[in-house]
This record gives sequence, structure tokens and C-alpha cells, in this order.
Amino acid sequence: MDRVFDLAIIGGGVNGCGIARDAAGRGNSVFLCEMNDLASGTSSWSTKLVHGGLRYLEYYEFRLVREALIEREVLWQIAPHIIRPLRFVLPHHAGLRPAWLLRLGLFLYDHIGGRNLLPPTRSVDLAHDEVGKPLIPNRYVKGFEYSDCFVDDARLVVLTARDAADRGAEIHTRTRAVEIRQADGIWQVTVEDAASGVRQTIKARALVNAGGPWVENVLASGAGVNARAKVRLVQGSHIVVRKLYAHDRAYMFQNADGRIIFVIPYQDDFTLIGTTDRDYDGDPAKVKASSEEIEYLCASASEYLAKPVLSEDVVWTYSGVRPLYDDGASDAKAATRDYVFELDTPGGAPLLSIYGGKITTYRRLAEEALERLSPYLRSAKAREGWTGKSPLPGGDIDVSAVAALSAELVRKYSFLPTAHANRLVHAYGTRASKVLGTAKSMADLGQSFGATLTESEVRYLMANEWARTAEDIVWRRSKLGLRLSASEIAALDEWIAVHRVSGERPLREAGGRT
Repeated sequence: MDRVFDLAIIGGGVNGCGIARDAAGRGNSVFLCEMNDLASGTSSWSTKLVHGGLRYLEYYEFRLVREALIEREVLWQIAPHIIRPLRFVLPHHAGLRPAWLLRLGLFLYDHIGGRNLLPPTRSVDLAHDEVGKPLIPNRYVKGFEYSDCFVDDARLVVLTARDAADRGAEIHTRTRAVEIRQADGIWQVTVEDAASGVRQTIKARALVNAGGPWVENVLASGAGVNARAKVRLVQGSHIVVRKLYAHDRAYMFQNADGRIIFVIPYQDDFTLIGTTDRDYDGDPAKVKASSEEIEYLCASASEYLAKPVLSEDVVWTYSGVRPLYDDGASDAKAATRDYVFELDTPGGAPLLSIYGGKITTYRRLAEEALERLSPYLRSAKAREGWTGKSPLPGGDIDVSAVAALSAELVRKYSFLPTAHANRLVHAYGTRASKVLGTAKSMADLGQSFGATLTESEVRYLMANEWARTAEDIVWRRSKLGLRLSASEIAALDEWIAVHRVSGERPLREAGGRT
């Protein structure tokens, strides 16, 4: 591996993959390594929202909110299969933020971010509107309904990586960067394959540290690196319960402690509730929703909902650690969600470390990262801004055409149940037919693993989306883990172990074009 890459990236979350995609599309040679699976850290444990962040207005984060509001519609248009509009109901809670303040915040929210496609805010009579029915009677009489978007966060990361690879980037999962060092103005990154333990060293003119919660660990693996910024780890936990109400709107509930939680329709038959905000000082790989957090989320939702949410109603929990920039805020909820870069050139070659950020602004973060690195990259100015116009894989349809695409899939594959077709379209978009191939019957899709997951889809994910384990498939490439039993998931793992290509592709070939 004597080749010198223009850019090496450590970290396969949304920021690392976003930078890889943008850099590759501008003609740079790119190497990305991720120590686990893509989106296996913070990026798959979000609240699944592409949103401006209404509550950040209280902390005067106007630049962040404006940028995020503009990005909502940009991302929706490049990935309408995995991003969809969602209406949020914000009930007025007597004794908390006054109604005029909510109205002012939503006015700003509607007008500072170039909203073109999403519908505007409206006032809601909760005593008579259907969105008031799930709420405690007579306690909440007025509210507001506003727009944001829902996103399949893990698929956003994987499709971004897929597009980067289609443009020539090398994407290596289960590959840990164990040492970074400079020699003659070139970065040398020693990487270790998790399965084989084999180590290799790759060379790059510039290095991006997108390690997320592990950003400081990456810096510690290098000699002569002078990092000054600090990361603040903030835990956010979520719970999933059976579907709580019939309509398709989400809720934003205010709590007496100043925090807010979202209650969101999820995966057709479930409701997602989150998130918490608390400082975390353990191993980010071992973060779990605590019993206190679960009780907090249940109690917060029950303050509003007529049917209380109990801990025994919880069917799944997940927790992630946000690697925020430590701006000295006293409360975790007040810590900035904006991103911060630190550029270090210890031996002449640049090392750009990333702190903070949120899923909604990942594409802009990537653009700004490449702007910072432009003096060191050969093709940094070419096609600037292209990532906001070019669709992600499967997203080459109009935002209004997703339902029609699903109907077309059922016409083409008449044996396919509508619910199965809908799931495939919302995961793969126009590439759903690649998953199904020339099948003329369900039997042609091979072994069934349950919950509409077939051998054909599993083979596609292994060949095109770096899936190596059942966990990759049922909790990140999909959320079918909510519907599959433990024994069904174990059977999938056994099948993968038997059918995985022996030894897999060598390091230098992985993640190439398909």
C-alpha cells in the first residue's frame, strides 16, 4: 500500500462518511476506517430527526438553527426515501413557557430558515382537534403544530458511505486506527483488522479525526499532536413502546425541569420517546439507558398523555453518547450542539478534529471541513456544494413520489405484500428492485428470516452495505429487531457465518465500486 491518499478519515459515523462523500465527489482519493460497523456509535442512537432544533433558540444558537432549518429541505430532497416530513404538536403547559414565547419561537422557526416545501405552523384547539385526544382531558386546551422531518439515521450514514464508495472512496469497517504519526509531511495511519488482527499502514496528505466520542482517543494514539479542544460526553437515552395513538403527528412536550422530550410515531406499530440529557464519563461503547432515565421518560410522557406510559410498556431502549464541544455550560441540556473544528499541523500535514455537530448539519459540516483543508487538498474547490443537489443512493425521485414508487414495486413484483414493498422503498428507494432482482415469487427471494427479511435482502446488504452481522442488519440497516425474536436473530447470525465469503475481501479492495 505505497499509495498516498489525499485524505484519510478515522470514524464511520455521519460526519466521517459525509466528509468522505464530499471529498471523493470533488476528485480526492479517500480512505476511511471505522473500528466497528458504520453508524454503530452516536449516529444510530439519535432521536431520528432532521430538524432545526426549536429549543436551541432559547440558547441564542441562531446560526446553528438557521443552518439546520435550511438543511431540512436539502436533505429531504436528496433522500426522500429515508427522510419524510413530520408534524409536531407542542401543547401549551400552564406554568411553563408562556404561549406568546412559544408563538414567537415558532414564528422565527418558520421564517429564518428558508422554508419552501414544509407547511407552516398553525394554532391548535386541543379540546376539539384529533391531536388533543391522546392528551389528558381539560389540562391542555391550546397548542401549536409545526413542521420538521424524520430520518432513518443509520441508513443516512450507510447510504452516504455507499455514495462515497461509488465515487472511489475506500471504506473499511471493523478496522481500527491504532497509531497515527507523521513522516516527511505525510500522515501514516496504522490500521488493524478486527477479524484477522492484521495491521497495515496507509499514507495520506491530510487526516480527519471524526472519532465522535472517541475523538480524544484518536489524538492520544499520535505523537506530537497538540489538541486543545475538549469533548463533553452527554448521554441521550430513548425508549420505544407499542403505538400510543392512531394519528400520524408527533409531540414535543415541555418538562418542569426545562428540558423537552419528543413522542414520535415509529416503525408503523411503535412510538419512540426521548431524549434525556446527562453528562457521561464511562466507556462510550458501554452506554445503556438507566432505570432512572427510563422512569424519567415515562413520567415526562405521562404528564401529558391520558394513558400513562409505564416502564413495563417499554419494548426496547437505546442510548448514545453525544461528543459535544465542551463550551463550559453548566447543564448538559445547555451545551452547544454546534460543531467545532480543531486544525493541527504538527509536522506540516494537517489533522482536523471534529467536536460536536448534529445529524441535520452533517452535510454542511463536511463542506466546512473541506474548506478548512482546502490549502492541502488538490481538488477541494471543484464542485463545491454538489452534495446538496446530488441524491443519495435510491433517492433519485421527487419528494412526493415515494408512495408511487411503492405502488410501482407492487405492480412489478405482484407477489410482494404492500407492507413489504413499503418497507423496501423506505429503505432502498429506487434501488429496491436491486434487492428483489429477477424474483417471480417469494420463494425466489430465498430463505425467509421473519418480519419480511429475506435471503435476497441479506445478500444485498452484505455485498453493498458492509453488513457483517445480524446486529448490523436488524438494528442499523433496518429496525426489524423490533419484530424478530432472539432465536430468529440468532438463526440469521448462523446463516451469515456460513455464507460470508471466506476471509472476506483484503483491506485494499474493500468498499470499492459496485
